[in-house]
Amino acid sequence: MTSKPAFTRAEPDARRLSLIEACARVLAREGAAGTSVRAIAVEAGVSPGLVGHYFAGIDALVAASYAHVEAQVSAAIDAALEGAGRDPRARLDAYVTASFRPPVASGELLATWIAFWSLVRTRADIARQHDHQYAAFRARLEALLADCGTPPEQLRRAAISITALIDGLWLELCLSPQTFAPHEAESIARAALDRLA
Repeated sequence: MTSKPAFTRAEPDARRLSLIEACARVLAREGAAGTSVRAIAVEAGVSPGLVGHYFAGIDALVAASYAHVEAQVSAAIDAALEGAGRDPRARLDAYVTASFRPPVASGELLATWIAFWSLVRTRADIARQHDHQYAAFRARLEALLADCGTPPEQLRRAAISITALIDGLWLELCLSPQTFAPHEAESIARAALDRLA
């Protein structure tokens, strides 16, 4: 009988991605306080030294994981926008409601975000990433609102309002999915858009 090797080999890009994904899973399961090089290495099935080969410490790996998770959310929104066609209001609806469907509406993603958010107050690099990420989301939303005819002087506040609504509904949907269904979150968001856009 042969035993499975403790560690596996992979191409550099695949190994780097596997470490990022392992970090996100550990963050979701253990939170920021329980995330360590050792825990990530065990999750990824590699030696702790290999983590150091690809990342200059745990902080760099966590930051890369934050960027990766944000990119996955952006890709889901991009796909929703692509599927909405060219109609400005359909694109705005798609942007807003994408957060209430998989892969964005997920308890695991929520747990990962909570771990990232807990670091915003203690790590300047994560705070900068957070600010950059939310600025980019709001800018996209402002552009969609502008395409729908929202006056320029109202774009910023409307985008902030809609972002807060999306975040609140997404949070409750992920925390307590039995409270309301995704289609209800979408309906609530669309009603708010009717008043703002």
